[in-house]
Amino acid sequence: MAAAAISHLRRGAQRHALLYLSQRRFSSAAAAAPLAAAARRLLSTSVDSGASSAAERYKHPLLEPFRAATLASLAPPLESPPVEEAPNDAPGPEEASGAAAPEQDAVACQHELGGMKAGVEAVRSREESPQEKEAWRLLGRSVVNYCGTAVGTVAANDPSTASQMLNYDQVFIRDFVPSAIAFLLKGEGDIVKNFLLHTLQLQSWEKTVDCYSPGQGLMPASFKVRSIPLDGNSEAFEEVLDPDFGESAIGRVAPVDSGLWWIILLRAYGKITGDYALQDRVDVQTGIRLILNLCLSDGFDMFPTLLVTDGSCMIDRRMGIHGHPLEIQSLFYSALRCAREMVNINDGSNNLIRAINNRLSALSFHIREYYWVDMKKINEIYRYKTEEYSHDAINKFNIYPEQIPYWLVDWIPKKGGYLIGNLQPAHMDFRFFSLGNLWAIVSSLATQRQAEGILNLIEAKWDDIVANMPLKICYPALEYEEWRIITGSDPKNTPWSYHNGGSWPTLLWQFTLACIKMGRRELAQRAVEVAEKRLSDDKWPEYYDTRTGRFIGKQSRLHQTWTIAGYLSSKMLLDCPELASILTCEEDLELLEGCACSLNKSARTKCSRRAARSQVLV
Repeated sequence: MAAAAISHLRRGAQRHALLYLSQRRFSSAAAAAPLAAAARRLLSTSVDSGASSAAERYKHPLLEPFRAATLASLAPPLESPPVEEAPNDAPGPEEASGAAAPEQDAVACQHELGGMKAGVEAVRSREESPQEKEAWRLLGRSVVNYCGTAVGTVAANDPSTASQMLNYDQVFIRDFVPSAIAFLLKGEGDIVKNFLLHTLQLQSWEKTVDCYSPGQGLMPASFKVRSIPLDGNSEAFEEVLDPDFGESAIGRVAPVDSGLWWIILLRAYGKITGDYALQDRVDVQTGIRLILNLCLSDGFDMFPTLLVTDGSCMIDRRMGIHGHPLEIQSLFYSALRCAREMVNINDGSNNLIRAINNRLSALSFHIREYYWVDMKKINEIYRYKTEEYSHDAINKFNIYPEQIPYWLVDWIPKKGGYLIGNLQPAHMDFRFFSLGNLWAIVSSLATQRQAEGILNLIEAKWDDIVANMPLKICYPALEYEEWRIITGSDPKNTPWSYHNGGSWPTLLWQFTLACIKMGRRELAQRAVEVAEKRLSDDKWPEYYDTRTGRFIGKQSRLHQTWTIAGYLSSKMLLDCPELASILTCEEDLELLEGCACSLNKSARTKCSRRAARSQVLV
């Protein structure tokens, strides 16, 4: 385990070396030679024969169809190529310091793992309230076993709807994440490891909707353990995993966020358990690459944000979020940051690392510059000129000032702001979406000032976003004609219900993470205290209705697993805030300096970052 951890940290050093060399400008080839030689030596010693293969190399376009298990058994080890160095070439000071980096990384790794173990022990030994004990009992009852091992938790275990479970008896990837975090914080990592590996096997399954197959790398939305007769014998049965990639879901929408959550959870598992060997497995590395290939593939879009259809994330019904919704962009950025830490560095992955860095740099600028609104920005939009045709246009997306909704003018506080829900040509969705804003803080997609502004806004608008139950999934709700047109008159998404302004207690753990990262634990504690007054008595509902979250949702399932797990995770994180680092990412200033425009000498290419760098760097 220690060797795997050292290898993990060495990969981080390699990535920084590659990023540094790609951005550094040298006066001559001789000046760059010592650093290049050091980087080559660092790369040549990092390839583990057990974890790397020719099949792991980054390919574009997508890889051919395959079975991960077959690939793992047939793939030959990738030998490290010999390094030719100039004779009598004494190492420079930077090269010497690079040679000492692995030893420093090993010490840092041992210190980090020691801190994680101490935090987990503190969680295990803490005294639990009666509500927490009840929550753990309910979480234990929701565990799903496959061939004798725990592989996940059902979405809900409501005894009152046992005859109408729909798909609430399945294991959803996004729903299991808070359960996984609760188990990891408690020191129970086996169920998380089993979940990661079994869902990885499902990734390579054939999936079709009306004779059409989606892209390689798609993770299922959910899966169910089924018992089927063995070879036609009605007395003998075997268990199988039956995945749903969206072909059975309402609306037949592919779950874009499933693969992103899988990568985020894989990194969290490694950081808290020290089991980095799992990340180095051939099938795991291939799974990461397939997800990234799917997300980084070229298309017609001019923006670095992911283009998705409505209902492709937690909001899985028609709610007008098609395009570039913030929730997907925040999870995309976080998954890229996590994947960059875990991808094995070799000759076949250099292009992938470069593509990740370029996308991270462009995505962070795009979201920070164009999605952020506060009083000052809204006033700028109010004065926008339209129909600008030039490279230097201020109103780049041709936003009409009349789009600013009436509610926003009086709602936005003087101190604070937020990232809007969506941005497309001639369209800004000014609704506040909690998950996207919170995860922008957690992943450092938002700047320090923006992150502080988001929490300031939540505090200032506490009665709107938290009120009687944290937290509103979005604010405000779509009403009247707007609701009829945008949702298609969805009877489940009526105003202030379900995804249309409902209050979702599961968002509590993400709010807690964001508050801990920003040093605002008291704000998260306040929200937890609000939730504690009702959750147990109300039997742990899925969501709450009305403008202030006073009523249990009209179609809300009880004993909802991610409500239970979100509460438990919040309580443990507040008592041991240092464990929040398994999910958070710190600002990477090197990414802000990287820009693909600098590699293009065309006079037509004009970089807009210089004019807006003051916004990006605050």
